[in-house]
Amino acid sequence: MKLPFKHIAILVLLSLAAIFAYQAYWLVNLYNTRKQEYVKNILDAMRMSDYNEMMLRANDLQGRNDIEHGSISASTGFNDEDQSFVNTTTVSNRKDEAGNMIVDTVYSRTDTVAKEKDVLVESSDNVGMILSKTKSIDALTSYFQSGIHSGLDLYIAPNVQRFDSLLTVILAEYKIHAPHRTEMVCLRDSTILETYCSDSTYVPSTNAMYYDYQFNIGSAYAYRLWTEPASGVILRQMSGILATSFCIILVLGFAFWFLIRTILQQKTLEEITSDFTNNITHELKTPIAVAYAANDALLNFNQAEEKAKRDKYLQICQEQLQRLSGLVEQILSMSMERRKTFRLHPEPIQLRELIDPLLEQHRLKADHPLHIDCAISPEDLSVTADRSHLTNIISNLIDNAVKYSPERADVSIRCQKVNDTVEISISDRGIGISQEKLKLIFDKFYRVPTGNLHNVKGYGLGLYYVRTMMEKHGGSVSVASTPGQGSTFTLRL
Repeated sequence: MKLPFKHIAILVLLSLAAIFAYQAYWLVNLYNTRKQEYVKNILDAMRMSDYNEMMLRANDLQGRNDIEHGSISASTGFNDEDQSFVNTTTVSNRKDEAGNMIVDTVYSRTDTVAKEKDVLVESSDNVGMILSKTKSIDALTSYFQSGIHSGLDLYIAPNVQRFDSLLTVILAEYKIHAPHRTEMVCLRDSTILETYCSDSTYVPSTNAMYYDYQFNIGSAYAYRLWTEPASGVILRQMSGILATSFCIILVLGFAFWFLIRTILQQKTLEEITSDFTNNITHELKTPIAVAYAANDALLNFNQAEEKAKRDKYLQICQEQLQRLSGLVEQILSMSMERRKTFRLHPEPIQLRELIDPLLEQHRLKADHPLHIDCAISPEDLSVTADRSHLTNIISNLIDNAVKYSPERADVSIRCQKVNDTVEISISDRGIGISQEKLKLIFDKFYRVPTGNLHNVKGYGLGLYYVRTMMEKHGGSVSVASTPGQGSTFTLRL
């Protein structure tokens, strides 16, 4: 059962839409994943930069001779009220006049934070920490880093400029090269304590986003990073994937378009083939029926006794058989030209000897007034071609010129040599061909619509045969036409 073209087109379009929708869904999910990864990388970079900055401050602190070094200790766990905490103790030592070490200051602070699902528990024997989940390692690191921060900040304040420099390096390792500005803020009252921007020309836009990294839980101090939205950076990172997806969409779109176009062509070819079958059946039946009727008259109605009538009916039989032979010859030629065994038999041919008999035949079989003017220059102009096929080519063009001249057929044939090429042009003053139809007239089975002119018979093979055989000869055929004024076909060999 044949599936209607409309249903095929709908299925193709639905398939294409489904593929595009899935591609879009995949790209959106990839974008969101990249965006989450982008934010995570920025926060990780801020945490690592803070740790590195803190270690550099500790090194600076060790190099200072005017401060007696003490110790900083930090612990984390849960208090009696089941709240997680970070406990930091800073001890600063100095010697008295006798040189004895005494405890000068003991600073101890406990910061409580919201309890998380990932629990940290300090063991009773101070051997180590017991973690309930693997994720708690990140929380543990953050708690200890915050505790050390609280003690170290008492001796030497954080260096925002150094933090920004370290942050720029780590962001570059994450392939994030967006301009940014770094601030130290107090989250409790949103006070900006210090600002640094390595790129003095960068000013955050109204769409700029910020990321906070709280390095001191108790006092709610945090580094704030201002940068432009992640969309531009992520899209640049995805440029290769987007370009590939775009190419895939183009290829699929072209493939489906070509499929639809092919289906339409097949549908048109099917309709043309059906018309051809109907036309060729009529064309074959007509000469057979006429010849049969003439022969029947001779045999059964005593028409053979009178010489004039006998000659007339025999002439009719001969003409119809010639017509039938021509039809069969063209059909066979069309089938043979596709075979690998097809061969032309070129020979030198004088055009005058070839064309004059053709003119006489067309004058005899014309069913309306016909005038043919033939000019060959020079008179002995010759061409190398297959005699049989060149005869059919010229005969086809003359036949078309006569058929498409509805009242009086005025046909002009001009043969001349142009450089090393022989040109044969056949012109008429018939109905002509519109410009949009000219590119189609050499297609197989195609027939130009003739409007109200219904007496033009044909089956759409003549001009296709002309073009095919001319190409086999290594030549070409062209046409120039104006509706209502006529057409000119030019053969070049």
